[in-house]
Amino acid sequence: MASSRLPGKPLADIHGVPMVVHVWRRCREADIGPVYVACADREIVAVIERVGGHAILTDPALNSGSDRVHAALEVVDPAGAYDTVINPQGDTPSLEPGLLRALLAPLADPAVDIVTMAAKITDPHEIIDPNVVKVALERTADPAIGRALYFSRLTIPSGDGSYYHHEGLYAYRRASLRRYVALPPSGLEQTERLEQLRALGAGMRIDIAIVPALPWGVNTPADLERVRAMMKPR
Repeated sequence: MASSRLPGKPLADIHGVPMVVHVWRRCREADIGPVYVACADREIVAVIERVGGHAILTDPALNSGSDRVHAALEVVDPAGAYDTVINPQGDTPSLEPGLLRALLAPLADPAVDIVTMAAKITDPHEIIDPNVVKVALERTADPAIGRALYFSRLTIPSGDGSYYHHEGLYAYRRASLRRYVALPPSGLEQTERLEQLRALGAGMRIDIAIVPALPWGVNTPADLERVRAMMKPR
């Protein structure tokens, strides 16, 4: 709710529905498990409960989305019945439910700790835009899966080839998430301001679900107007 560029962002109106409710609905449409909203604001809890959903109020002082998801998961499932959790972002109301299912495929390999998402960059301006996080990845035998080697706001990799735009949707093995949130912040994580570098620095494996297009994230008033124009009322 305290977003500096778009105050009150989670409750921003999109065709009569708060943004976070749009995301909650897309997650339910994926039909791959129960859906909970992890948040730090009672206003969000009230909105989600009003539409029949479940929200977990977490400590506002938590440092990252991963910490918040872990805290909520320990409340929802203290016995550890679920071994996988997916963390979409609450500011991606145009999220396609199929993207959440795509995050599960790389976890078929037991060596994978975390899965996130990327799409090939087609706009040359994004290649040099520091607000667009790039991932250097090694392709695998499966054309829809890559292995992450590094993430940066700079243009990576150098030279000719494809560039991939990373989006912060994550699927974690339960044990990997527990290990990750116990790690201290790393130097590269703080330099790049990218929390996933903490996991790579600790030797954890992150695979990439390569998708045709990423959901449009809302960070500014202009982004909000664009999403309103993109999305049709339901």
